[in-house]
Amino acid sequence: MSSAPRLRSSPLRPPKMKKDESFLGKLGGTLARRKKARDVTDLQEEGKNAINSPMSPALVNLHPEDTLLEENEERTMIDPTSKDDPKFKELVKVLIGWINDVLVEDRIIVKQLEEDLYDGQVLQKLLEKLADCKLNVAEVTQSEIGQKQKLQTVLEAVQDLLRPHGWALQWTVDSIHGKNLVAILHLLVSLATHFRAPIRLPEHVSVQMVVVRKREGLLHSSHVTEELTTTTEMMMGRFERDAFDTLFDHAPDKLSFVKKSLITFVNKHLNKLNLEVTELETQFADGVYLVLLMGLLDDYFVPLHNFYLTPDSFDQKVHNVSFAFELMLDAGLVKPKARPEDVVTLDLKSTLRVLYNLFTKYKDME
Repeated sequence: MSSAPRLRSSPLRPPKMKKDESFLGKLGGTLARRKKARDVTDLQEEGKNAINSPMSPALVNLHPEDTLLEENEERTMIDPTSKDDPKFKELVKVLIGWINDVLVEDRIIVKQLEEDLYDGQVLQKLLEKLADCKLNVAEVTQSEIGQKQKLQTVLEAVQDLLRPHGWALQWTVDSIHGKNLVAILHLLVSLATHFRAPIRLPEHVSVQMVVVRKREGLLHSSHVTEELTTTTEMMMGRFERDAFDTLFDHAPDKLSFVKKSLITFVNKHLNKLNLEVTELETQFADGVYLVLLMGLLDDYFVPLHNFYLTPDSFDQKVHNVSFAFELMLDAGLVKPKARPEDVVTLDLKSTLRVLYNLFTKYKDME
């Protein structure tokens, strides 16, 4: 019986290596990858060393792109520790709340300033609402060029509003579009101040900025302090200095005389209701005496349902003072320079301004 023929199998041979899979090819590719990784690591290490140098008191985590600078190019960023400052957080919170209040009818909700304002859409709506104007821009723009064109139009309109009043414009199209939080905050603080927003900005807010510059191939860093807000008086009354500014700054000894004169004036009328004032800044803070005083001066009864006779919250007090301001406008007086919130928070200069406004018109009234 013959056996089945045995199949001869050809010896197995390793497949031919492709050119780039050869030993030298692999070695070359590995070396190239290692060199590229080493270059990136060296560059990041260079940036890290620059930031952590003795010139810089605080450590800052840099993004790789923040270290890719041309010779003599400069980049700035907020020191992370500044973002944790309670005043800084409060400023951001107050401004976000203000924007959302202004744009509530547009159903726009801002949650993060850098992400929500950089493309110009929200800034356009905000400015149109505040200035009661309509900007000639496309409603929705997705491209970077379109966004920057819209920003350019919006910021030029802002410049036209603020520059005549001496504002230093601390922002640019590139900084806003680049999500520079400090530039965005400068812009919003300026708008809130110019339009006398019914908010109270925290005073003396500043941030530490890390400035990185490349010189002779090396990164050098330094820290600078950027001031975002000063005092409420300086911000809100920045371009409207009056006799009370001079009085407080240069003649505080005469302040008691002015207070005494105003107390005499208001009591002459409030005494008709068996009311008496001894402390101007505290007794007018809830707005009740202001409302009653306006009714006495213009000889009419103010319906009690129009204001809170015993206000027990900040908002109710602001309502009362705001209502008194409306009565003043109805009586032909100029709009008070003070904000209702300033009177409620016991700002003496604001209260004096309001009362002096009444005094100048009604001082001869019996």
